[in-house]
Amino acid sequence: MNKQQFWELIEAARNQATDPTEGEAVAREATSLLASRPVEEIVAAEQALWDLMVDSYTNPLWAAAYIANGGCSDDGFDYFRGWLIAQGREVFERVVADPDALAALPVVQALAARGVDLEGEDMLGIAWNAHISATGDEPPASPPTIRYPELDPTWNFDFNDHDEMTRRLPRLAALYLE
Repeated sequence: MNKQQFWELIEAARNQATDPTEGEAVAREATSLLASRPVEEIVAAEQALWDLMVDSYTNPLWAAAYIANGGCSDDGFDYFRGWLIAQGREVFERVVADPDALAALPVVQALAARGVDLEGEDMLGIAWNAHISATGDEPPASPPTIRYPELDPTWNFDFNDHDEMTRRLPRLAALYLE
């Protein structure tokens, strides 16, 4: 399974989910759909997922997650990116290219008003869970290849600096920090 096929899986899962903006619902449907595929595809889906995680490993996106979630640890950034993947390819690519665009999404505006974090931990386990569902066994002990890029040193500042965050991510800051 390549990235294109993975995105097709996510789109199908979003179409079946009771609430396609909810990461957990999309993860549940994606797991179910993936479990019906050949085992080789399930295993390949894990790599496709982590390739997207690598693509989205940037300081500006981490800063956006930090604002939206009121802080963001390493694991929290993974869960945020899981949520972002669950939103589908178009949203993912738009927000990775311009993290401040997150503030324009109606789902983000609604969740911000309710004080709900953007978190999709369940998305990170779809291949694992699909493999267990399909075979009754854990996936083979061959983890995906993950090579995160170097982070942009110009974003190496204290994310608690509201003035700097407002300068760099003004729409998100207006939504969450003011």
